[in-house]
Amino acid sequence: MDSGIGLLAATAAVRRLRPDADLVLSLDPDGMPWGPRTAEDLTARAVAVAEAAAEHRPDALIVGCNTATVHALPTLRALLEPALPVIGTVPAIKPAAAGGGHVAIWATPATTGSPYQRGLIRDFAAGVPVTEVPCWGLAEAVEHADEAAIDAAVAAAAELTPNDVTTVVLGCTHYELVAERIRAAVQRPGRPPLALHGSAGAVAAQALRRIGADARPEAASHGEVTVLLSGREGALPAPALAYAEGRLLTSDVPAPVADPR
Repeated sequence: MDSGIGLLAATAAVRRLRPDADLVLSLDPDGMPWGPRTAEDLTARAVAVAEAAAEHRPDALIVGCNTATVHALPTLRALLEPALPVIGTVPAIKPAAAGGGHVAIWATPATTGSPYQRGLIRDFAAGVPVTEVPCWGLAEAVEHADEAAIDAAVAAAAELTPNDVTTVVLGCTHYELVAERIRAAVQRPGRPPLALHGSAGAVAAQALRRIGADARPEAASHGEVTVLLSGREGALPAPALAYAEGRLLTSDVPAPVADPR
C-alpha cells in the first residue's frame, strides 16, 4: 500500500523473491499526495487503503511508503495485527552508516529534519557524518513520470549534496524508481563509486520472514496481481510502466489507464 506508485519498489522486490505470490497493490489516487496532509488525515487515508487491501485476505501488508510508516504504522498495527502482519518501510540509515563514510539522506521536505529521521540518525549513525537533503518535487515528478521535472529535482538535490558523500540513502520509496539517475547526478569525478541504499529488498525479505515463507526466485509460475485505486479495483496508472519495476508486472496486470490528473 502507498498513496501512489512508490509501492512499485517493494512490489518488484517481492515479485523477484516469490514470482508465484499473489499481489494486491492498494493505491490512493483520490487522496494523493499524502505528504502535505496532517498526521491525522494521512492516517485516515492509510487506514482506508489498508482496509481495502485487507478485504482480499493477504498474508501480510507492506506499507510501501516512508511517510505513511512514520505517521500511520502504530494505528495500522493496532487495527490489523496479529491477524495480518504489517511491515513498515524505514530509511536504510543503519546499513548506510556501516560503511563509515559521509552519508546523505535524500528525503521529502516533510521528512527531512523531522524528529523521526533525526532519531534514526541518532540511533544508527552516531559518529558518522550525515547530511539531510530535502528533495523538492522529486516524489511528485516520479509519480507522474515527468522526465524534465525528475531531471530538475534530481539536479537540485544533487547541488545540496556535499562532494565528499560516499553513500546516499533513498529515504522515499519513489526515489528507488530513479536510483541510477540519482547515482549519475551525485557521483563525482575521481571519487569511489557511490553507494545507494534503498529499503525495498529488506522490506520484501522481512515480509516473507513475518509469514514464515521462503524465498523461491526460481518459481516458474507468476501469481496474480490485483490493483486497487482508492478501494476500487482497476489498473496500474500509466506512469508506472515508465519504470522497470512497473514493467516487471506488465504481463500480470490489466492495461494501464491514463493518469486522472
